[in-house]
Amino acid sequence: MNIRITEIKRESLHSLKGNWGLAVLLTFIMFILNYFLFFMVNIILTGGLNAWSNQEEINLGVGIINIIFHILLIPLSIGVFWFYLSLVRKNNPQISNVFSVYQNGKTPIKLIAATILQGIFVFLWALLLFIPGIIKGLAYSQTFYILRDHPEYTILEAISESRRKMHGYKWKYFLLQLSFIGWEILCLFTLGIGFLWLVPYVSTAKATFYNRVIYNQDADTSDNAIINEKLG
Repeated sequence: MNIRITEIKRESLHSLKGNWGLAVLLTFIMFILNYFLFFMVNIILTGGLNAWSNQEEINLGVGIINIIFHILLIPLSIGVFWFYLSLVRKNNPQISNVFSVYQNGKTPIKLIAATILQGIFVFLWALLLFIPGIIKGLAYSQTFYILRDHPEYTILEAISESRRKMHGYKWKYFLLQLSFIGWEILCLFTLGIGFLWLVPYVSTAKATFYNRVIYNQDADTSDNAIINEKLG
């Protein structure tokens, strides 16, 4: 499918129209959970603000709890991906949908395992050279969207499907992400406040890419199968 980056970004802005407030609020909530709450937990576990600011060595127990904390938040981050996919598909998602990822006990475990396995694969490729690691990261980038549409897939099936469907589209996906660098630099001059709007924009663009380029491959395959069946 031939679709331009400008087209993807234009569709993303159209999807966000009327939903900016919800998207910014979600970004702020994720910031609180990932950073502010993280520091609060650290301060409490180290015995207060003074003890935390004056510590010279990282406490092993606190370090382990931090790792567990971030692992438990992985499904929530993926739930955000799914939120923007629903937004692009005009399914009127709510912030509560992001937290519903924890409702089924098997889903969070599967998402955590998929994240770890994907990370291991990319790391092993990166050991060869830095560039192969980036390429494989792009190839596996659609894994969580695919798991959203195909929860019956195993982790390896979703990763393999992402790699297969990204064939010929990795460079375009890379350029899509690269196209936001100017905005990212500008956001730095706003003391980070601008990221409250940029993160939803980037997230919606990625979801649009999946919905228009990757997901539609299934539709194209089905159409071709019907045509071939009629011709046959």
